[in-house]
Amino acid sequence: MAEGTISTDDPRRDDVRALLERHLTYARATTLPEDVHALDVDALLDPTVTFFSYRVEEEVLGVAALKRLDDGHGEIKSMHTAEAARGHGIGRALVEHLLAVARGRGYRRVSLETGSGPAFAAARSLYARAGFAPCPPFADYPMRPTSSCMTLLLDEAAPDRR
Repeated sequence: MAEGTISTDDPRRDDVRALLERHLTYARATTLPEDVHALDVDALLDPTVTFFSYRVEEEVLGVAALKRLDDGHGEIKSMHTAEAARGHGIGRALVEHLLAVARGRGYRRVSLETGSGPAFAAARSLYARAGFAPCPPFADYPMRPTSSCMTLLLDEAAPDRR
């Protein structure tokens, strides 16, 4: 697969919207409705959210967002890689990019919420390789058996390049 570029993007673009819709469809198919925390297009337009895409020759293959929780804490949101592009390092590249942006903003911690079931095992593994560790719920997430929260203290870790 050709080298891609990561840049800020508009979640309202047709190709991005289509990938986000697949992300939401997957989340809704594998998670109880009350446990789906994926952001829709309107929520991704919130000023506390910076939205990124990974593109190869203008084709969007992955998306991710970084949400500001407070001056020192960010949250990874809406991470998704197109099914045909999985296994090529796009998720890892997006996580590394988000962590670099977070460090540049002076965040001391980045957290995320993902599913706890088998459908989300690859995501949890990706985050663990990047240095994230399980943590209690943060922000307004409730304690739920279907939810896994993870966090990374930025001054203590750098991404694993494997």
